[in-house]
Amino acid sequence: MRVLVLGGDGFCGWPTSLYLSDRGHDVTIADNLSRRKIDVELEVESLTPIRSLSDRLRAWKEVSGREIGFVNIDLANEYDRLAALLQDLRPDAIVHFAEQRAAPYSMRSEKTKRYTVDNNVRATHNLLTALVATGVDASLAHLGTMGVYGYGWSGSAPIPEGYLTVKVPTPDGEIEREILHPANPGSVYHMTKTLDQLLFSFYAKNDGLRITDLHQGIVWGTQTQQTIKDERLINRFDYDGDYGTVLNRFLMQAAIGHPLTVHGTGGQTRAFIHIRDTVRCIEIAISNPPKSGDQPKVLNQVTEVHRLLDLAKLISDKTGAEVAYLPNPRREADENDLVVRNDQFLALGLQPTTLSEGLLEEITDIAAKYKHRVNPSKIIARSVWRAGMETSADLMTELPQ
Repeated sequence: MRVLVLGGDGFCGWPTSLYLSDRGHDVTIADNLSRRKIDVELEVESLTPIRSLSDRLRAWKEVSGREIGFVNIDLANEYDRLAALLQDLRPDAIVHFAEQRAAPYSMRSEKTKRYTVDNNVRATHNLLTALVATGVDASLAHLGTMGVYGYGWSGSAPIPEGYLTVKVPTPDGEIEREILHPANPGSVYHMTKTLDQLLFSFYAKNDGLRITDLHQGIVWGTQTQQTIKDERLINRFDYDGDYGTVLNRFLMQAAIGHPLTVHGTGGQTRAFIHIRDTVRCIEIAISNPPKSGDQPKVLNQVTEVHRLLDLAKLISDKTGAEVAYLPNPRREADENDLVVRNDQFLALGLQPTTLSEGLLEEITDIAAKYKHRVNPSKIIARSVWRAGMETSADLMTELPQ
């Protein structure tokens, strides 16, 4: 297939691009390199050394013999170029990663809140509009988030894949209807993903676009079978308070002897997936798209569910790292249950990578190997969900620097 990967230079986009290329697909990356610019803004780099995109693409051609195309484009602000790209490339499938992906960054300031909405919602809507206008019949797989469901309101009831069957009372008795699962976003970033859902529903119904929305859990891990072939291909490992995902942050903290920073009670339960499973899920999604006229297909892209405190204890037991409890900068329940259905991916052949299989590899091959690149001043989370909240940064002097 000809596959256009939007946001193909990022944490999920880069390994997905290599995986699809390695599997024989003709891949083109479209990216405005905004994630690299945010590194400059935040004055923090990936724990792993990231080469320029041109170096990455050159290295991939050397080790694989395959070329990946690249177009530098801002989807949110260059609609005409986007439409021209679709007409020229005429992809069979589009993978949409081109959104600001960090909840803490989206809550950092007025500027980052506005940027997240402007970038994410406009980019998605521009893409949908351009597909209709150009008549390009590409299936679209969008990387969403489990965070659209919110956490805790359903108790121990399993979260279904996207849709909920409800009973509606009428004067003539109850009738059953299937509705999009109620949204309960916990940040501006998550809010943009809930808005995406409504856009997808409308354009699938009105224009017959074929859309799969992947509600992904927290991604952990760094390498895939492709990125490990050459250090120039290595994937990102973010550890800072804005972009570092919780398990990767624990691994890095343990590697440098820093206490594992658990925000709040640690009773928050979250869904997880290894980056190797992310790239496989993307291929499964684009290989099994809905038909024109179908409602968007929603798949829960998760493999495991864990309490954050249990994860910290797991890492602590393996490494001897201490656990530090810090104020929670988010507005969320101290504890929540989370049961998630992922039947569709399992039925389509996903074989999950579990923590027990991949954790030691991350500790030794990534966190310990590159610990000399850590900037300790960037570890503590500073973004808060509302003014006046106590933050982890308030306790910085009590932790080693």
